[in-house]
Amino acid sequence: MANTLLTISQITNEAYRLLVNNLVFTNRVNRSYDDQFGRGGAKIGDTLNIRIPVRFVNTQGQGLQLQDLTESSVPVVLTTQYQRAFVYSSVQAKLSVDDFSNRFLKPAIASMANQVDEDGLSLWQTVYNVVGTPGTVPNTTTTYLDAGVKLDNNAAPVDEDRCSVLNPQMQATLVDSVKGQFNPQTVISEQQRKGKLASNWLGFDWYMDQNVGVATLGALGGTPVSNNATAQTGASIVTDGWTASIKVLNKGDVITFTTLDTSSSDAVNAVNPQNRVTVGQLQQFVVTQDVTSDSGGNATIPISPSITTSGAFQNVTQGVKDNTPINLYGAASTSSPQGLAFHKDAFVFANVDLDLPMNVESKRVASKIAGLSIRSIRAYDINLDRYPIRLDLLGGWAAIYPQWACRVAS
Repeated sequence: MANTLLTISQITNEAYRLLVNNLVFTNRVNRSYDDQFGRGGAKIGDTLNIRIPVRFVNTQGQGLQLQDLTESSVPVVLTTQYQRAFVYSSVQAKLSVDDFSNRFLKPAIASMANQVDEDGLSLWQTVYNVVGTPGTVPNTTTTYLDAGVKLDNNAAPVDEDRCSVLNPQMQATLVDSVKGQFNPQTVISEQQRKGKLASNWLGFDWYMDQNVGVATLGALGGTPVSNNATAQTGASIVTDGWTASIKVLNKGDVITFTTLDTSSSDAVNAVNPQNRVTVGQLQQFVVTQDVTSDSGGNATIPISPSITTSGAFQNVTQGVKDNTPINLYGAASTSSPQGLAFHKDAFVFANVDLDLPMNVESKRVASKIAGLSIRSIRAYDINLDRYPIRLDLLGGWAAIYPQWACRVAS
């Protein structure tokens, strides 16, 4: 029987299958697929708004106590059109789908999936909860159990959608450290046989990803303290006491306000988001932009979460008092891989349909279940008897509930 040319539908369907199977981190987060753009064509810079549920304070008694409904949303900007393109000859166009996939599509899609995962894992810079010791690979289960405590204290759902994503060294160290512990034999046997962590263990499903981000902590310098007449709240903190005219903090650094004693009168402690009672731990804050001190050693630190001391979204016991010490989590200038323990809904990858151009072979495969849409476009080059083809995926990342994630410093 004569060979037949691969169709654009066959190529696109196979590319979609490979994409879903090659994603690691992206497959464990909320994937918000929106097909509204398919009719008019989406482009880089378009925005999807993900709605955040309202929150209420506790009220009681016979009298009616109305509360304002404060609705909010997180914008997810479609920042990246992931693309892989190549050409193949008219002879190669007669390959079987399996041969074509193994020789051309698999490397292209694996590369694209790697890039999507890498962009997603860079969201560690938005996460303010952190456990472990920067510069030291965690070698006990306690560190990971502490990450689960962070999620619990922030009212993350306790269900089957909690995951941990580690780099290869973190995974290998943890597998080795628990080999002699008393655990279900089937779990330990599976981990030792495969050299990787089992799912449904310590409250998480476990995955390894080479794209885990690496933090380099700021240089710090000086003896920084808050500088204000009244307790500071909001998304930035005025400080002084730094070494003059240097970059003191890096984007992604985690800081706390007080001595390391949570019982101190100036301690800014975290509260449970439902009952607003202290959880007995310092609230951690992530620095959202690089910070450079001025010639007088002063600096304003942009932080997340925004300090809120009352109302439905209260997150701390008090604001930052004057002369409260600023503490960096970890030693200055340390390099530290940042594993992530998180609930699925902490992060979202928003993905939309790209339009199908006229006068060329094009095909789009999308699924609301998988939350992904990929497009293929193929043309014919009459001069060189070959087929240029491109594969495109348009999407954007955001941290929707960063409080439902915890970095694991290594």
